[in-house]
Amino acid sequence: MTKLGVAVIGTGQWGKNHARVYKELPSTELVAICDVNAERAKAMADSYGVKAYSDSAEMLKDNSIEAVNVCTWSTILFQEAQKALNAGKHVLVEKPMATTPSQAEQLVKTAKENGLHLTVGFLMRFIPGLQQIRQSAENKKIGELVCATAKRVSQWPERIGDVGVVKDTAIHDIDVMNFLFNQQPTSVYAKMGSMRIQKFEDYAQIMLTYEGDRTAFIESNWLTPYKTRTLTVTGSDAIMRLDYMTQDFWIEQRTETVQPRLPFQEPLKAELQHFVECITEKKKPLVTGEDGIKALKVAAAAIESSAQNKAIHID
Repeated sequence: MTKLGVAVIGTGQWGKNHARVYKELPSTELVAICDVNAERAKAMADSYGVKAYSDSAEMLKDNSIEAVNVCTWSTILFQEAQKALNAGKHVLVEKPMATTPSQAEQLVKTAKENGLHLTVGFLMRFIPGLQQIRQSAENKKIGELVCATAKRVSQWPERIGDVGVVKDTAIHDIDVMNFLFNQQPTSVYAKMGSMRIQKFEDYAQIMLTYEGDRTAFIESNWLTPYKTRTLTVTGSDAIMRLDYMTQDFWIEQRTETVQPRLPFQEPLKAELQHFVECITEKKKPLVTGEDGIKALKVAAAAIESSAQNKAIHID
């Protein structure tokens, strides 16, 4: 079997995870690691026995690299993803994908013009429990979908320095809500603020309104002393709950509560395997570049809503 040549840009904790998974997958060959910090790039590359680069433009000249994962700081995701696409590489770019929706749209445009696969790192979609909830909502096994609530709170991760909690954390749940409701919200109302981190918001409450007056509520912060990642989806006939960290999944019905045993899988490994299969087998991606644009538009609208203290309509 011919292995797909891949490279990772960014040597932070998440970049390390991407590199590790690629070394574990039988369908990929990790070719190179790139980071602006040459020492970090070399240290990580040496640990995997691959090439090290501090200049991504130089790395992208390597024809053995067919796909690139961009795991840099949020403010340079667009720049690095655009370079990779222009060099003819398939790209998985971490969320939030870009700084602005217009930049995200440019990435999608470049990928389409070059016939390349572009996906965004919305990891939650690869958790079996969330896929089960989506199917149950679609098949009306919980009745009519009424509302959904997500909670994603923890202490401030010191790795973060260039975006606030909305684009770094809540954007996962924004994408989950779009995935569940299978559409973009019609409006966003949000309140957020900076309690400990002055440069960016470190807490946010976001309410999304979907067609038919269905709603989603997202709570996200970097203030809580313990880590919680949960989703509750309410239907007219049942409620479904998911713990993202343990992948425990419950269905609460009128007469009983059941806990189906779903297979535990590492979401990142499932995500990267799917990315590879989309390239090699021309599969339809579970997460598209357009999904990234939609989530970023909602995140931007949430920030605007809080600043203006009013609901923002989304086109």
